[in-house]
Amino acid sequence: MRRGILGQGFLRGLTALALALCLPLCRAQVDTPLVQPEAASGRYTKPGWTYRHEAVAAANPLAAEAGERMLHSGGSAVDAAVAVQLVLGLVEPQSSGLGGGAFMLSWDGHKLEAWDGRETAPAGSRPDQFLRDGKPLSMSEAVPGGLSVGTPGALAMLAQAHAEQGRLKWARLFEPAIELADKGFAISPRLALLLQGQPKLALDRQAAAYFLDAEGKPWPVGHVLRNPAYAEVLRRIAKAGPQAFYRGAVAADIAARVKNAAQPGSLAEADLAGYRALKREPLCAQWRRYRLCGMPPPSAGLITVAQTLIMLGPNPAPLSVPLLHRFVEASRLAFADRAQYVADPDFVPAPAGDWHSLLEADYLRERAALIGERAMPNPAAGVPHGATLAFAAQVEQVENGTSHVSIVDRQGHALALTTSVESAFGSGLMSDGGTGLPGGFMLNNQLTDFSFRPTDADGKPVANRLEPGKRPRSSMAPTLVFDADSGRLVMSLGAPGGSVIIPFVSKTLLGTLAWGMDAQRAVDLPNFGSLGGPVLLETGGFDAATVRGLEALGHRVQWLDLPSGIQVIERRKQGWFGAADPRREGVVRGD
Repeated sequence: MRRGILGQGFLRGLTALALALCLPLCRAQVDTPLVQPEAASGRYTKPGWTYRHEAVAAANPLAAEAGERMLHSGGSAVDAAVAVQLVLGLVEPQSSGLGGGAFMLSWDGHKLEAWDGRETAPAGSRPDQFLRDGKPLSMSEAVPGGLSVGTPGALAMLAQAHAEQGRLKWARLFEPAIELADKGFAISPRLALLLQGQPKLALDRQAAAYFLDAEGKPWPVGHVLRNPAYAEVLRRIAKAGPQAFYRGAVAADIAARVKNAAQPGSLAEADLAGYRALKREPLCAQWRRYRLCGMPPPSAGLITVAQTLIMLGPNPAPLSVPLLHRFVEASRLAFADRAQYVADPDFVPAPAGDWHSLLEADYLRERAALIGERAMPNPAAGVPHGATLAFAAQVEQVENGTSHVSIVDRQGHALALTTSVESAFGSGLMSDGGTGLPGGFMLNNQLTDFSFRPTDADGKPVANRLEPGKRPRSSMAPTLVFDADSGRLVMSLGAPGGSVIIPFVSKTLLGTLAWGMDAQRAVDLPNFGSLGGPVLLETGGFDAATVRGLEALGHRVQWLDLPSGIQVIERRKQGWFGAADPRREGVVRGD
C-alpha cells in the first residue's frame, strides 16, 4: 500500500482511531446512498487455494462441492457449472436460481464462446409500465410482485451449453441439489442475515411459508431447511430436460403466480415456451500484455471494465489518492458511454455498427485525455468515429443481485458464469412449480434493469427502454483473461453486486495484472470506484487522509459497505490458484 491507504489493518477493519477521524468526513460527504443488492455480512479470512488439475470457485461451499463432485466424476467445466448453479438456487436463493438469468463465457482450449441466458421482457410488456402519472416508480414500488418478472433464461442457457460441451449425463448433474433439497441444509449466517428486513417475502404466501416460522420470523442460523418442491421440479427437469420447466405444469405455475400477484405482470406460458438462449460473439480488448474477454451487449460488463482500465494507461500507479482519482474519472467516462449506448443488440445497433468502436485505442486515448488534475463535472458520452447519438442517455438507477462461478477442468477448459435474480430474493414471488409442495424457487425482477423512463424530456428514446422480447442491459461481467502473445488462459473471474460489479472486477484485474498480487490478495483489497457520480469507498478500507485528498481534487465521497463476492481462478506454474471474497461465504474446491 501507499500513502492515504491503510495497510494490513484494513483486513481486520478500521481501528477505533481511524474510525473516529473518518466518520465526520463520511457524514459530510454522503449524497443519496447507494442501495446495495445484498447486505454486508462481515469478513471471513480466506487463504487462497492451490490445486494442480482442476478447480471450482463458487459463492457457497455446498455449491463448490457439487461442482467438484462432477469434475471428479470426469465431468467438464460446463457439467460442473450446471451442478453448482442448481445448488446455488437452493442455498443462495437471494442471488440466483431457476427463476433468473445468466451470462457465461466458456473456453474449450481452442474456441471462446459467449452464452446469453438473460431474461427477456414478456410479449405483454409496455415501455411505460414503471411510470405512474408520468413519474418513475421507486424501486421499492417496482420490484415486489409480478410486474418486474422477466422470462427466466439461466436453465435454457445451461442446457444448451451442456448439450454441446457436457461429458456427463444431464440427470447426473442434478443429484447434489436434489439430495440437499430432500434432506435439507443448514441456513448459513449470510442467508439468515439477508432474510431479515425482507418484507416482500411476507407478501407472498409460498415464500413466507418457506422462509418464515409460524410467528412470521425468519428462520435462524443453523435451521435445517428442506425444499420438497424444488427437489420435485429438479427431478422433472433431470428426467425430461429443460422443456419440463418451460412448458407444462412448471410454466403454468410461474405464469399464474405472476398474473395473480398483488402487483400483476404479463409473463405468460407462451413467453416461457418461446424463450431461446443465444450464443453471441465474445468481446475482447487488450490491456497491457493481456487480452480481456467478456460478454457483448446486453451486458455492459466487458465494455465498461475494459474502457476503465485502458483509460488508466498501461502502467497504473499503486493504490493511492492519484490512482483513485484517475480510476474514478475513467470509470465516470466509461459509465457515460454505458448509459448512452449499451442495450440489447437485437433492438439497438452498436455505435458505428460495431461494439468494438467503444474499445478502439484512438477513441479511448481521446477520452482519457479528458482526465485532468481535478474531478470533471458530469462527463458526457463520447462519440466513436462514425457514430451518431440516436438515443437519449439513461438516467442511472439501481441495479442489483447475482452470484459468480469460475471453473477450470482437468482438460484446461474454463468458464466464467454470472447468474442473477436481480434484487435480493428477486421479485419476492416463489413458484412451487405446480407441485403443491412447500418451497420452490424465486422469480426474478430483471425488468427493473430497463430504464423506467422510455424517453427523455424531448421524446428521444432511451436505448435500454423496455420493449416486448427485449433483454435488459446488465453489468454482469464474467471475464476470461488470456496472455495476448501465447493465447494461454491466465484467469477466470467475475463478481456479484449490480452496477458495482464493474469496479469490483476492475479492481481485481488491477491487483493481479498490474500490481503483481496473487488473486486472493487482490480480492482482499478494499473496494472502490464510481458509477458516474461520487467516489465510493469501502467502509474500513481507507483512512481519513484519503478522503481529504480526494475532496481536495473536487470529488464527493461516499463511504459505505461494498460487499462484493468475487471469485477467481488464476494459472500458476504448477496448476491453479483460486480466490474467494472474504466478504461472503465462497470457497474454492478442486484437485
